[in-house]
Amino acid sequence: MSAKRVYDARRTTGSNDMGHLWTRWLAALVFFLSGTAVLAQDLTLVTVTRTPFSQVEDGEDVGFSLELWAEIASRLGETYTINRVDGFGEMLSAVETGDADIAAANISITADREALFDFSQPIFSSGLRVMVPLGDTSSSLMTAIWNRDFLFALLAAFGLLFGGGLLMWWFEQREDGQEYFRGSASEKAFPAFWWALNLVVNGGFEERVPRSPMGRLFATMLVLSSLFIVSIFVANITAAMTVNAIQSSVQSVNDLYGKRVGTTSGSTAAQFLDGRDLAYSGFDDLDSLLAAFEEGQVEAVVFDSPILSYYVNTAGSGRAELVGPAFLRENYGFALPSGSDLREPINRILLRMREDGTYDRIYRKWFGVDAQQ
Repeated sequence: MSAKRVYDARRTTGSNDMGHLWTRWLAALVFFLSGTAVLAQDLTLVTVTRTPFSQVEDGEDVGFSLELWAEIASRLGETYTINRVDGFGEMLSAVETGDADIAAANISITADREALFDFSQPIFSSGLRVMVPLGDTSSSLMTAIWNRDFLFALLAAFGLLFGGGLLMWWFEQREDGQEYFRGSASEKAFPAFWWALNLVVNGGFEERVPRSPMGRLFATMLVLSSLFIVSIFVANITAAMTVNAIQSSVQSVNDLYGKRVGTTSGSTAAQFLDGRDLAYSGFDDLDSLLAAFEEGQVEAVVFDSPILSYYVNTAGSGRAELVGPAFLRENYGFALPSGSDLREPINRILLRMREDGTYDRIYRKWFGVDAQQ
């Protein structure tokens, strides 16, 4: 019979003798000691670098999850040591085998993991996001337009208008009432070009209607042909812009097919990509994933939203951006060995921390906004 059961049984007998009273006090003491014995040991916390949840700064282990745990441990009156490992899988394995009492980082609470570990109440609400190189829309547009084909078409158009204007000058320079075309070729080169440009764009000048038979025939041919030339010209520009947008734009997870995508192996992001039949490169850790992104080995990164958001606003500022909304909403929690006696005390303290504002204070310190936002 457990100490608590002994205490409860004695309490219901109604005995008032001194022996039973001492027995009840002794049972209560044993119950108290047994209830705290689990926590009266130096605990081992295992973690992995996942900025801003867990990282090393100036030789100190810091981060949102570690600061949250430090407050919990303080309220429990416990001491603990931190074991920082290289991989996420190694961290979870330490908890599964009992080599660690608790794991803290950005650990997603999933059904598969729930079968292997106990989890605390959620400490953070998250999701996945897509990160791509920072794009310059105006630069992409200029790249699409100012290519060799476009420049050739542009020069051809100017040549056609310039040549057509000079040819019209040749036809009209001797006609009565055509003072606009009267003069030398060098004098009338630009006016003739301007006339041809206005003919194509605006239908010409009413007071400068061609008077010679050849001029009228040529002007008619120029207007009709310009309809096809302008249409082809506009179509080429539109096609170039559309192809460029299709090839380079990633606005959501649905645009990742055919792209070089990267994430960390064994993560919830990897499981999501597997479920969508999206090909990706799996990296051992976050550092190698971000290094590959910076070197251009991957075109898009799929990973936890707060991790990518922190990177975009710190080391990745000016080189990366997040696109699309967060998806595959998930919660983070502390992972504990299955059946751990720490679970209930941790959960009670987490509730108190939310009630007294301590959780919001720590959240705001690391993410700049209140948890409700």
